[in-house]
Amino acid sequence: MRRIRSLLAIFLSGLVVSGVTSIPLVSEVNALVAMTGAHELDAGPEPRMWAVRLTDIQAALVETSDRFPFLFYGTDWLAFGHLMIALVFVGAWRDPVRNAWLFDYGLIACALVIPWALIFGEVRGVPVWWRLIDCSFGVLGAVPLLLARRLVRQLGESTQKA
Repeated sequence: MRRIRSLLAIFLSGLVVSGVTSIPLVSEVNALVAMTGAHELDAGPEPRMWAVRLTDIQAALVETSDRFPFLFYGTDWLAFGHLMIALVFVGAWRDPVRNAWLFDYGLIACALVIPWALIFGEVRGVPVWWRLIDCSFGVLGAVPLLLARRLVRQLGESTQKA
């Protein structure tokens, strides 16, 4: 049971952090640009692709925040969605065998991250390398869920035999 809960803690931490960090986007991107020196690396004869993208994102977020701050209400709801999905997994924490279906639900959601990122990234003009980073969240989220699901099945089988 301890290993199942440890794996769930990893998954839930990812959901919570991913959700909560979608609220202060402007200050986070400003800090990231400052920490990486992206402004110095996005200019010159051979600008770094990631630095150009990061400073473009910074400019877009700052302008949007100044002119249309209400648009960030959408990312507030994104955070809420992440937190509510994490809350659902409390059932798996409390009784993983009875709520084993939640692991399948989570794995389906993780799998759907990939086509979602690839399709809507294309629609929104997000570079392929950025979409692959987004896809990696689905893959990384699936790892602890797969391991936990296997342990839950073993626990369920041993409980039935007893």
